[in-house]
Amino acid sequence: MSILVPLLLTLLVLSGCHMAAVLHTSNFLKESIRLLDEILEAKVPCDKMNVTNVFAGNKQDNDLETLCKATTVTWEGRSCHRHLEGIYLNLLSLLRRKSRAYQAPCPVAGGSTTSLGDFLLDLHRALQRLVKGQSLK
Repeated sequence: MSILVPLLLTLLVLSGCHMAAVLHTSNFLKESIRLLDEILEAKVPCDKMNVTNVFAGNKQDNDLETLCKATTVTWEGRSCHRHLEGIYLNLLSLLRRKSRAYQAPCPVAGGSTTSLGDFLLDLHRALQRLVKGQSLK
């Protein structure tokens, strides 16, 4: 009986730490979505700037690899919108929390391009799916 109490306390603490990490991840996602909302409302000429379309092409990429590539594109487009640096930092923090395999900047193959505005819409949709617990695929 005396071992049961410390064991239960340990399990409670561990589940609390896991829940805090999940909430922290959710906060990064929600903050990024809020920043994207602000960016998408502000129409600026550089929204037409061509960027690599990381959401098209290779459907074999997992969510983390796609986010890593999106982090790279976000970094490259940060001169267009001041909030892109905040989104970049949030995505970078998410990657560091979730995987050691993907470290930004991830290589982004040339090829299919899209406008920065369309990329940001796709990123917005992808982050919303992640908040809802769905896959990006």
